[in-house]
Amino acid sequence: MKRTMLALSLSLLAGPLLAQGAPPQGGANQPYTMEYYYKTQWGHQQEFLQLFLKNHYPLLRKEVEGGRILSVKIETPANHMTEDSRWDYRVTLTFKNSTFATTANPDEPAMIKQLWPDQETFAREEQRRFAILLAHWDLPVTDVTPPKK
Repeated sequence: MKRTMLALSLSLLAGPLLAQGAPPQGGANQPYTMEYYYKTQWGHQQEFLQLFLKNHYPLLRKEVEGGRILSVKIETPANHMTEDSRWDYRVTLTFKNSTFATTANPDEPAMIKQLWPDQETFAREEQRRFAILLAHWDLPVTDVTPPKK
């Protein structure tokens, strides 16, 4: 009897725990959204943003022109957060589909050379952009907003 009650209790607890994961994004040919978070060293937020806008944003725009990415949005929080949860910039990319979101673009090296002919300066500035980062993480997100009726 005690084993039956224990098993029943565990099964009732396990259901909600398993259901807490995020639902998967849409089908294989549906848009796929990723959020990229950047946390910089204190006092270097503007430097990071300037380097990002100079040396990465044009590549993202080129990906939009080519159709791999549908949209790019860059945001910064309006208020302060605790240090452990602080992020300085969130870049939200909506890809055409999950394949484009999870595989490298084979055309990217050529695009980088076209956009930044001075590869030495580009490499130095990109190295600096990453040197002032404290943390960076990527998060696939799923819109679960109910449709309007």
